[in-house]
Amino acid sequence: MAAVRFGLIGYGAWGPHHARAISAVPEASLVAIVARSQSARQAAAAAYPQARVYADYGQMLAGEELDVVSVVLPSDLHFKVGRDVLESGRHLLIEKPMALRVDECSELIELAKRRDRWIAVGHELRFSPLWGKVKQLIDAGAIGEPLYQLIELWRRPYRTGSANWRYEIDRVGNWTLEEPIHFFDLARWYFARRGEPQRVYAQAIGRRTDHPELTDNFSALMTFTGGAYALVSQTLAGWEHHQTAKITGTEGALWARWSGSMDRTFEPTFQLQRLDGERIVDVPLAGTPGEVFELVEEMRSIVGAVREGRPPACGGVDGRWSVAMCLAAEQSNAAGRPIEFGGELLRA
Repeated sequence: MAAVRFGLIGYGAWGPHHARAISAVPEASLVAIVARSQSARQAAAAAYPQARVYADYGQMLAGEELDVVSVVLPSDLHFKVGRDVLESGRHLLIEKPMALRVDECSELIELAKRRDRWIAVGHELRFSPLWGKVKQLIDAGAIGEPLYQLIELWRRPYRTGSANWRYEIDRVGNWTLEEPIHFFDLARWYFARRGEPQRVYAQAIGRRTDHPELTDNFSALMTFTGGAYALVSQTLAGWEHHQTAKITGTEGALWARWSGSMDRTFEPTFQLQRLDGERIVDVPLAGTPGEVFELVEEMRSIVGAVREGRPPACGGVDGRWSVAMCLAAEQSNAAGRPIEFGGELLRA
């Protein structure tokens, strides 16, 4: 069977990791790369001589035979470039956030349906042997009926992005769409059996008076059907990169933790423990967790979706929910009150 042909748009901080992950999957072929700067194009050509390198993504879409295009660009470009990829008839892998507005996410979803193409959204934590194992245990009833979860990130620094684009609020949307979006997605995924989120109440504050929009301390309480709730909390004023998830239910509890010098480390420390009755049990994992590893599994999953015609593990509706949760949290922080999730749009 022929390899699934990938194009990559964006070769900044995270684009090279996408290129590495695509190349690590035997059933995938990295055919073309788009990079903005001459130095990035030279680096891409040197690292992947088999791939043609472009300065303009329109030229790549017009000139290459591709099955999937991975978009790794600043957030304000996701909607336009994602739309162009789908219009060209290719499947779309788009980094989070899917877009900066819910209606833009909906437009991409409808376009993908019309073109009979898949949208996969880059919530790679779903492919983790650690965070994914938590989901498996919850779904298997290991903690009974889930009631509570805390997902926390302790990290530094506030990342600026290429040419400081994350300091331009119109380009980033808001910081909730940058980092907490991963944890909102995990919270919704973990509590899927409780239905969709009902409301969110958030509070955030920043350290820098000259950039008050940089809310590097953030917490949000999200309520699900029946009163189950999730607390998503982070600070970007700590050090290194430390993430934890603590989940309790009617019959047990789980505690997962991951630490590294940064999110892209290849040598993390990690552990998953389960409360089974009165015993604390270490849960064995099938591999090493970390975004650099999980990105490979994400590419492998997309190859399977294209070949087998099955939906991606994290599709357009999931991506839209992630954006909606973040925007509602931002609205809640500004208004100082809970925000209800409602309307048919979010229940699609």
